[in-house]
Amino acid sequence: MTTSKIQTPYFTLEKLEDGVYAAIANKGEGAMGNSGFIDIGKEIVIFDTFTTPAAAREFRRLAEEITQKRIKYVFNSHYHGDHTFGNQIFKDVTIISTAKTRELHRDKNIIIDSNQEMEEMRNYLDHLEERLEAERIPILRVSLENQIKEMKKVHDSIPELQIVLPNLTFENRLVLHGETRSVEFYCFGGGHTPSDAFLYLPKEKIAFMGDIVLENLHPPIYNSQEFIDNLIRISKLDIQRIVPGHGNLVTNSQIDVMLNYLHHLTDRVSQALEKRIQWEEILALEAPEEYSTWTGLDGYKRNLKTVYNELKGTYTLR
Repeated sequence: MTTSKIQTPYFTLEKLEDGVYAAIANKGEGAMGNSGFIDIGKEIVIFDTFTTPAAAREFRRLAEEITQKRIKYVFNSHYHGDHTFGNQIFKDVTIISTAKTRELHRDKNIIIDSNQEMEEMRNYLDHLEERLEAERIPILRVSLENQIKEMKKVHDSIPELQIVLPNLTFENRLVLHGETRSVEFYCFGGGHTPSDAFLYLPKEKIAFMGDIVLENLHPPIYNSQEFIDNLIRISKLDIQRIVPGHGNLVTNSQIDVMLNYLHHLTDRVSQALEKRIQWEEILALEAPEEYSTWTGLDGYKRNLKTVYNELKGTYTLR
C-alpha cells in the first residue's frame, strides 16, 4: 500500500515521509488523540495508542500491513487515556514512557469494576446532554457535542478495556538507533501534565508532540510556567513539521501560537490581580478573538482558573 492518505472509521493515516506516518483522529469516532508510526529499518515504533482498543487495533493492523514489519516499541507521550487506553493492543511489545508518566498512569487510570465505570460514565454523559440542551453559545455547543461523541465511544469500550502500563522508562532523553533512522524521545518537564514527552526525528525535522502542541484547542494546563519553559526549550530544536496531540498537522509556528496563548493567560490574570479584580470578574472574561474559535470543554475559563490559582498567592503577599 503506497497511497499518501488512508481513511479509516477512526483516523486518517497520512504519509509524511517514507516510513513516517501520522494518524489524525476523526472526531467522535474512538481515536480522540493523534498517533503515528515510524519504520526504523527492521521494526516499527508507535507513538501513542488512541483512546479505545478498537481504534488501536485498526492502527496496529494498518501499520503492520503497510510496512510488513513487526512493532518493536510503543511510546506514551503522557498518561491521559486518550493517548494510552489503546496500550492493551500492544501489550506484547515494549511500551516506553517517562518514569513519572508510568507512575501517573498506574495511579490515575484505574478500572476496578467495569459496570461501575460504565454507570459513572453514563451519568457524566447525561450531565453533558443537559448542558448541551441549555447551551446557546455556538463554540461551546461544538465542544459539548465533540465531548459527548468521544465519551460515548469510551463508554462502549469499557467492557473490553484493560489498563496496560509502560514497561521501559526513561527520564530526559532516549535514542533508538534503527537501521534506517534514529528516533529520539525527549522530556523537558511538564505543563500539560507533570510529565510531557515527545518524539523527534532529527533527520526529517518532524516531531510528534502529544498534547504539548495542539491545533485550535484550549490545552488543559497542569502548570502554566512549566508549560512555557517546556515550549521554549522545544523551540530551540530544528523542527519543521509537527503532529499535534489533537487537530490537524501544523508547522513549527504552532509552538509560538501555544506560547502566545500561555503568555496571554498569565498576563491577563496578572493584570487583573494587580488591579485587585475579584475572581468572579476574572472568570467572566471572554476569550479574545484569536482564541474564540478554539474548542475544548470550558477550556478558556478552566485555564484562567488554573493560572489564577497559581498566581493569586504572589499577589496576596504584596
